[in-house]
Amino acid sequence: MTASDLVAMAAFAEGRHAQAFPSFGSERTGAPVVAYCRVRDEKIRTREPVLAPDLLIIQDPTLLGIVDVFAGLNPDGYVLINSSKRSGELGLAERQESMPTGHFMTIPAAEIARKHTGRTVPNAVLLGAAAALTGLYEMESVSSAIRERFPGKVGEMNVAAAREAYELVNSKREALHA
Repeated sequence: MTASDLVAMAAFAEGRHAQAFPSFGSERTGAPVVAYCRVRDEKIRTREPVLAPDLLIIQDPTLLGIVDVFAGLNPDGYVLINSSKRSGELGLAERQESMPTGHFMTIPAAEIARKHTGRTVPNAVLLGAAAALTGLYEMESVSSAIRERFPGKVGEMNVAAAREAYELVNSKREALHA
């Protein structure tokens, strides 16, 4: 939920319209939660769940075998998974091959977060990575959103983590297109 809020804040910083909202039922604490963020250049009138996402950010790779996380994904969409494993190790090589080159990526977001913050919370890391992967919003907007939400040292540590992920994804994308 925090990640979708930060994407919305980054979009607002760029003069766009955004809407962030979670979707969860009466499940137990710790159950999977889905959060949506809708970003547009014009006003957003709908309040419906996002049924055909352009970007999936999967923070917990253990969900891959439990929930159909790819349901409705736009064929030209993007997938970013918090994992140090490659797509083949996750059983997703076919999924990656079916997508445009450079639209599917795994990154060790929890490890990057731990390195910079001492915690394995991957939100900021994945947002920096998504900025590089998609180009849908700028890294500076992500940095501003993180600093606004988490002022002081915590914000700066998360910005550093997000920047590392941004650079990692950019280097992976360059290698794919070399």
